[in-house]
Amino acid sequence: MVEITELAFRDAHQSLLATRMRTEDMLPISKTMDKVGFFSLEVWGGATFDVCLRYLAEDPWERLKALKAAMPKTPMQMLERGMNIVAYRNFPDDVVQKFIEYARKDGVDIFRIFDALNDLRNMKVPIEGAKKTGGHVQGALCYTISPVHTVEYYVETFKKLEAMGCNSLCIKDMAGMISPTNAYQIVHACKEEGVKVPICLHSHMISGMTMLAYMKACEADVDILDTAISPLSGGAGHPPTEPIVAALKDTKYDTGYDLDLLMECRKYFLTVWKKYRHLHREAALMIDPSVALHQIPGGMLSNFIVQLEQLGAMDKYSRVMEETHQVRKDLGWPPLVTPTSQIVGVQAVMNVLYGRYKRVTEETKNYVKGMYGKPPAEISKSIYKIILGNKWRDEVISERPADLLKPMYKKCRDELSELGLLKKEEDVLSYAMFPEEAKKFLSGQAKPEFTSAELPLEGEMRGRRFRVSLDSVEYEATIRKVKK
Repeated sequence: MVEITELAFRDAHQSLLATRMRTEDMLPISKTMDKVGFFSLEVWGGATFDVCLRYLAEDPWERLKALKAAMPKTPMQMLERGMNIVAYRNFPDDVVQKFIEYARKDGVDIFRIFDALNDLRNMKVPIEGAKKTGGHVQGALCYTISPVHTVEYYVETFKKLEAMGCNSLCIKDMAGMISPTNAYQIVHACKEEGVKVPICLHSHMISGMTMLAYMKACEADVDILDTAISPLSGGAGHPPTEPIVAALKDTKYDTGYDLDLLMECRKYFLTVWKKYRHLHREAALMIDPSVALHQIPGGMLSNFIVQLEQLGAMDKYSRVMEETHQVRKDLGWPPLVTPTSQIVGVQAVMNVLYGRYKRVTEETKNYVKGMYGKPPAEISKSIYKIILGNKWRDEVISERPADLLKPMYKKCRDELSELGLLKKEEDVLSYAMFPEEAKKFLSGQAKPEFTSAELPLEGEMRGRRFRVSLDSVEYEATIRKVKK
C-alpha cells in the first residue's frame, strides 16, 4: 500500500496560482477532503504564511485553526524551512521553538523540515522542537544533481536524520527533475541500508518524467507520494492525485482511496481553478524537459528573463544559463531552492554583465562566509579570495549560523505590546518574521488584493489592474468581474 500527501491547500496553488488561494475557497471542500483518508494534507508553511499577511490580508494562524477544525480526521502538514521557519533568513532558537510550539497547538500534526543546503545543523532545533510537542517530524532533503549529491549521499544523510528522531523522510525534488532510475535507486538503497521509517517522494511535473519516477519509486517500496488534485496539477505543479490513485488500484500499491470522493473534489477544484484564472501563466503549465539538463527551476528561469529584459540584455540569456552552472560549482554545488536559487541566479547575471565576480552581491558574500550554512562541497581558496578578499579566513564562520543570533522573542513581544497590537501570542511570531506586514495587518490597515467574491465563474468580463508577485517576479494582472 502507498499513501498520499495531498498538496491542494499549499504547494499546488503556490506552484500554479502564486500562493493566492484564499481560505474561503478551501473550506467548502474540506469536509469531503477529510473523508478520503490521505496520509496528510499539506495546508501551511512555505510561502503561504508570507502571502496571507502581505497580499490576502488573512491571519495565517486563523487559517490553520479553521482548516484543522474542518478536517479533524486527516493529519495537517506544514513545510518548515529549518532555521528560516517560513521566512527567508535565519532566526534564533527561541523564535524557532516558539513557532513550532504554537504551530502544533493550532493544528499542525506533521512538520516537514528541510534546509536549503541540507545542513543538518540547521534542522536540529526545529526537529527537536517538533518532537517535544509530540508532532510527527518528516525530515526532508533537497534533491539535486551534482558530483557530491550521489545516491550514497542521500542514503547516508537520511540515516542521520532517522537517528535524529525523524518519524518519516522525504526526497524533496523542488525542481521536478528526478529521473525514474534515481528515484528507484535512492528509495531502494535506503530500504536496503536498513532505514526503518516511511519514505516520501515529493516532485513536480516540470521535466515530464515524474509519473514514471513515481511508478519506479513504488517498485522500490516508497511509502508516501505527494500529489495534487488534478485541476491544480501539472507543469510547475505536481502529479495529479486521481490518476495516481487509479493507476495503483488493484496492485500491491493500492491506496484504497475512493475515486468517487476524489471526483467530487476534482469538480470543486475545477471551479476554483476557473475563478483564479487571472493568475494563470502559460509557462507554469508547460513541460520543460531541459530542466533535467540545466537543473534550473521554472521560477528561477522566469527571474532570468525579467532581469535580462529590464537590462536590455536578452541576447545574453544562453551565457547566463551557462554561468549559473559555473557559479553553482564555485559555491559548492548548493541545491537551487529558496534562498540559494536567488543567490546563484543573481550572481550569474552579474557575472555575465560585468565580468566574473567583478560585482558581488551581499547575499553571495554572506553565503560564502557560511551565514546560510555549510555548502555541500568545499569552496576553493581562490573563490574565497575573489569574493571576500585576502583576509577571507577572518570572515568565514564554522559554527551554525543561528549560534551568532541573540534571542529575540521577548524583545519582539515587548515591541508589539508597546504598539498596542498584541492580541495573541502567535502575533509575536508573525511580527518577528514579517514585522512591517504584521504591523499593517494587526492594525487593520492591510487590504486584500481580492476576495473570493470578486472572482467570477462566468459572464462577460471587465476588471481592474494590479500587480502580483509570482515566483518572485512582479506581473500585471486583472481581477475579472461580472458585468452587471
